[in-house]
Amino acid sequence: MPAVNRGGRRRLMGEINVVPYIDVMLVLLIIFMITAPLLTQGIKVNLPKAAAEPLTPQRNQEPLVLSIDASGRLYMNVGAHPRDPIDDETVLVRATVALRREPGRPVLVNADQSINYGRVVQAMTLLQQAGAAEVGFETEAPAPVAPGAR
Repeated sequence: MPAVNRGGRRRLMGEINVVPYIDVMLVLLIIFMITAPLLTQGIKVNLPKAAAEPLTPQRNQEPLVLSIDASGRLYMNVGAHPRDPIDDETVLVRATVALRREPGRPVLVNADQSINYGRVVQAMTLLQQAGAAEVGFETEAPAPVAPGAR
């Protein structure tokens, strides 16, 4: 019940009700906890190890990533279902559309180390046909060698 002054006027309450803010915060927390694992990109592959320098990101553009799993199936991080395998024609169409929209977009191949080299070359050829001027490879850094160990 609000306090009343002598003149019959209501006095303003100087407190903030934080319960609705806590409810909103908890709902947002739940939403982020559910969607965060879904935002991880790409397909699980066992990358080859190489001591290569990382590429410098260009203008905050998300790279076009073509993944090749150990079975030789292709996946691309564009399209409605990036976790579904696609055929070579679909790769060509999706890459062409993506590179026409953003010609300077970086293009990466994310291939499993056990995959046949010929399959990687086929995938790179598709990307070049789509208009990719440069194609990079994703690798893992090799494990550091302990001093004196050989």
